[in-house]
Amino acid sequence: MPTFDTRRFPLIRMRRMRKDDFSRRLMRESVLSTNDLIYPVFVLEGTNQREEVQSMPGVERLSIDLLVKEAKVWSSLGIPAVAIFPVTPQDAKSEMAEEAYNPDGLAQRAVKALKNACPELGVMTDVALDPFTTHGQDGIIDQNGYVLNDITVDILTKQALSHAEAGADIVAPSDMMDGRIGEIRLALESESLINTRIMAYSAKYASAYYGPFRDAVGSASNLAGANKYSYQMDPANSDEALHEIATDLEEGADMVMVKPGMPYLDIVRRVKDEFQAPTFVYQVSGEYAMHVAAAQNGWLNLDDVMMESLISFKRAGADGILTYFAVEAAKKLNQ
Repeated sequence: MPTFDTRRFPLIRMRRMRKDDFSRRLMRESVLSTNDLIYPVFVLEGTNQREEVQSMPGVERLSIDLLVKEAKVWSSLGIPAVAIFPVTPQDAKSEMAEEAYNPDGLAQRAVKALKNACPELGVMTDVALDPFTTHGQDGIIDQNGYVLNDITVDILTKQALSHAEAGADIVAPSDMMDGRIGEIRLALESESLINTRIMAYSAKYASAYYGPFRDAVGSASNLAGANKYSYQMDPANSDEALHEIATDLEEGADMVMVKPGMPYLDIVRRVKDEFQAPTFVYQVSGEYAMHVAAAQNGWLNLDDVMMESLISFKRAGADGILTYFAVEAAKKLNQ
């Protein structure tokens, strides 16, 4: 059994470098900045409309006019990009999700308004059908409720093209259908949209942490207790995530994402180590909600746990973070 070499102490004192702020800063391995933040935002129909998401205190659904107004503030804070999630009216939902690729749809109009008002702000769009289907699944279902892959990919490709044509800088397929990255990339190339970037939700797990998000976009009631196990990843799997990442990169993804965040830090590290590709992580609604709830109960200091959680993603290897804390974190980083 190895023994402790007493000759090393007191020659080596690990606490020396921790004594002062300046030396802690000099040896800091991971650094968080506003450049790392993407702000997910919920947009709804109407004018001058603002609704709080009950399960996500501090997060609001905004009509396009208010979204544009707020976006100017977010951009001034140094936040590089926002991710748009539309709250689709119930009467616009259908079995075939036609509203997903409507050129005058809510997401498409929001993209145009944001790029017109804040051209320097990156705009990312969610490519998935769950906000647009009457059943709340991310694709087209058969008579047994099974999500059909190939017809779903066809519709997702139309949706991605409509977003890119509206001016989206990044399209982000979050559906976990097989082959959708390659089809979307080919469609973008065929329409000369060669600089539209793809951030693939490549390792998206069938997680219990998504509940508040489904409340925010209004898909929870449509899902009606069903699950997404047949297309989102099993939380028990790690090697499978690498297979998914490799496939999406081969099909033309520019960036890949792991979702959720903190329960899957090991996946973030494995992905970054294996591929050295731009790797992002989504600190999802459930992660946000539990931090805020604990703080509201006086159990945690929200600012402290917010910043600690965000630096954990950087330490794990993430290049950027989608987080509902983006605005508050940017304010703190700018102090």
